[in-house]
Formats: sequence, C-alpha cells, structure tokens
Amino acid sequence: MVRSGTLILSVAARLLLPLQLLFSVFLLLRGHDEPGGGFIAGLVASGAFTLYFFAYGRGALSEMLKVSPRDMVAMGLLLGVLSTLPAWWAGEPFFTAQWWTLPVIGIKVSTPLIFDIGVYLAVVGSVLTAITALVDTDADESQD
Repeated sequence: MVRSGTLILSVAARLLLPLQLLFSVFLLLRGHDEPGGGFIAGLVASGAFTLYFFAYGRGALSEMLKVSPRDMVAMGLLLGVLSTLPAWWAGEPFFTAQWWTLPVIGIKVSTPLIFDIGVYLAVVGSVLTAITALVDTDADESQD
C-alpha cells in the first residue's frame, strides 16, 4: 500500500476508520427516536473515508470501497424512492411508515430505516465525489 500522507496520518486513519464507521452505523440506527439519522451518519462515514483517502490516496480508497461514490449516490436515491412504495401499495398516504418483522431473526425493519440508509449512501457518495474531484482539480492545476 502506497502512503501519500505522513506516518502519523496513516496510523491515525487506519485506527480511526473502523471506529468512525461503527459510530456512523450507531447514529444511523438510533436516528428514528433520538438525534442522528442518515444525514449525520453519512457525514461521519464520509469523514472516515476522507481521512483514509488523504492518508493512502485514491487507489487505496477505491480498493477498499469496491464501488464508485457516484454509484453510492445512485443507490441512495433509489433506496429513498423505493422506501415510498410500500405505503403507496397499501393505499396509505405518501411516506407513511411501514413496519415488518423479519421472520427468521425477529428484527423489525421499517421504511424510515430504508429511507435513512438511502440518505446515508447519498451523503457518503456525494461527499466523496466532491472531495475526490477537488483533489483531482488541485492535482491538475499543480501540474500546469
């Protein structure tokens, strides 16, 4: 792995990434009842990925994510739209929350959670797209 940052930044990024991602999942899952949700959780996760990007470079980030940030935005928007369909199919008003219990493991899943996951993915994808575009623009300008 090629390091593009300092040793301290590289070690910090490697140690903080899992903690920040775990905290972002915590914020995502508690966002229905208390402060948190898809937007702030997405910002925390994109902060973790940005730190990793600054420490190890674009190639390492692409290897780790395995998906383009633009594809994450598209998937997030798709999930946001799909979360509205169950209420429509049930003949209820748009964005009415629907709840299901998964039969095998007994976990409750809801359309607000699906919507929040969509927001999460859209925020992470858009922030990473913006950050990588800014870094690429800066690199292009410094080569001129």
